[in-house]
Amino acid sequence: MSDLGDFTDFDDGDAADTGDADEETPPVRTDETTGGSAADDFESLDVEPAGTDSGLGVLSAANGLRISERDDECVLRAYVTAQNRSAVRIGKYLLVPYPDGERLFCRICSLEYAQEFRADDATEIHARRAMRQEGIDEQDFKFIAELEPVAVLYSDDGELKRRMTDRVPKPETVVREATDKSEIKTGLKIPEDGVFLGHLSVGGEKVQTSAEPPTIDYRLKDDYSEGDPLVFRHTLVAGGTGSGKTHSSKNVLRQYLGRTYEMSDGRSPELAVVQFDPQDEYAQMHDDNPDMTDEFARRCEREGVACGGYDDTIAFVPKVAGTDYNVSHHRAEQVEFTIPFSLVHQNPWLIAGSSLNDNQYGALVNTFLPRFKRQYGREATYDQFLSFLDDPALKEELHEAGDVHEATFDAVKRRVRGFGAVFDQDAVPITDQVSQLVRAGGLTVIPTYHITDSRTASTVVLAVSSLLIDQKLSNDPRYDRIKETPLVLGMDEAHNFLTDADSVQAGKVIGKFTEAAKQGRKERLGLYLITQDPQDIADPVFKQINTTMVLNLGDDDAISAVNIPKNLESKVPYMEKGQRVVYSPDNSEPVELIGLSTCVTRHGRD
Repeated sequence: MSDLGDFTDFDDGDAADTGDADEETPPVRTDETTGGSAADDFESLDVEPAGTDSGLGVLSAANGLRISERDDECVLRAYVTAQNRSAVRIGKYLLVPYPDGERLFCRICSLEYAQEFRADDATEIHARRAMRQEGIDEQDFKFIAELEPVAVLYSDDGELKRRMTDRVPKPETVVREATDKSEIKTGLKIPEDGVFLGHLSVGGEKVQTSAEPPTIDYRLKDDYSEGDPLVFRHTLVAGGTGSGKTHSSKNVLRQYLGRTYEMSDGRSPELAVVQFDPQDEYAQMHDDNPDMTDEFARRCEREGVACGGYDDTIAFVPKVAGTDYNVSHHRAEQVEFTIPFSLVHQNPWLIAGSSLNDNQYGALVNTFLPRFKRQYGREATYDQFLSFLDDPALKEELHEAGDVHEATFDAVKRRVRGFGAVFDQDAVPITDQVSQLVRAGGLTVIPTYHITDSRTASTVVLAVSSLLIDQKLSNDPRYDRIKETPLVLGMDEAHNFLTDADSVQAGKVIGKFTEAAKQGRKERLGLYLITQDPQDIADPVFKQINTTMVLNLGDDDAISAVNIPKNLESKVPYMEKGQRVVYSPDNSEPVELIGLSTCVTRHGRD
């Protein structure tokens, strides 16, 4: 047998000198042992005709074959046959059978071409020949897929189950693409039932199976079989402008509406959703989407995806001095409300802004507000509080008693001003409308688009969210409706409210939301946070998030902040509208999804 490694080691010096490689016929090296040529031996190799393969290729042990508890020590490589190479993509899911019927479920994590024989294809002759020929002879190269083991699939009394990868498959085992829906769902630990988030995809293309429908629906665990429903373990949606955050969130929140959850007293009321809306888009969920076709609606029905406008939708509109909410892009009922100053007694930081230092805040909390409440009563107004601080006798009294220095008094007096547009406006207080604000099975949208002052808008959002959180966490609630109703608190542009800033107000806000996130499971309170700047969400809140949906992000800091696996992190900047990565460790393996191309409710302004 000739030395195939020397097959292309011929002299091309003359061709290089004349520039006429077409006329050159390379000499054929004769094998010293048999007298035959290397070319004869190469051409006589028995290559099985294309089209006879039963899979994509076979496992190769050329560089070893190893399964390890440490991912970086696993060696699992497959040789892909020539006719299958164009269909293979990084991220595809594969199955490798064991002799006893168990299967190794894995994914392609890298692809490479390697030379089949020892030859230098970076030469003038090779390059010019390749440029003249019609195609590439794939059989001249090895095409290797490196595989990442995910799980071992096995049957237990007829039920397909998964376990950790604990055994190595045999060399030259045929590797095939996973096309069975139950195998893929089991391999990725995707629940059969739950809240629909999208369809499984790889590289922006939906995974196809032999089932009907051929797509794989991804669902978020929503029962008590393995702990609490994940809606109460909080969700973060991160994506840049134009990535489809609002479209996706409308579709997800629509799935939650109408679902029931068991409370501690044994009742199972429907979930209530309160969504803060800085762009005035979510009240449209009341209306049907005029762009939805009958065929799309039928497909949603077949897959158990709720679609269509949601009748029990109310836009709770904050009444703010100098603003007017007058819209025509949705048909939801509109209810005005105002923030009563009485809410400040429980959350003094609402009027602290970001300017009070610890000493000044202490005077506000420990001296001014308690004394004001004793003198004027709990229901006294913001204007009365300003009049209270205008009393020079009070300033002198507190200074002489050593309770509050006069400089501190003046600082507090200056810095609690400027909230006159927020409190006690000509509308029914939100505290008198709790039964309408939180409705079992109801969607309440609180728009702030019409409020141009950012501090005023923030005060409204934080006042209402604090009311809901305080009542949810209270052992002696004033409003049983909030305590006794399962609730999702949705917050768009969450980075504007939950940033980890160095101020009294920021610290109090973060502390409140962190406690809400920790107690959410027990109290049936879920946070649904939407942001384009996840790096600005305070870490104590971020750590409580169980489900992260990442759409297109172009900022490196933002991508790093969402803390998803590296293999998916690299895909984020290239995602098209609606594509997303879902990282939910208690629900499934990290996966790539494509959301519904059509919003299930009205979306977008005409």
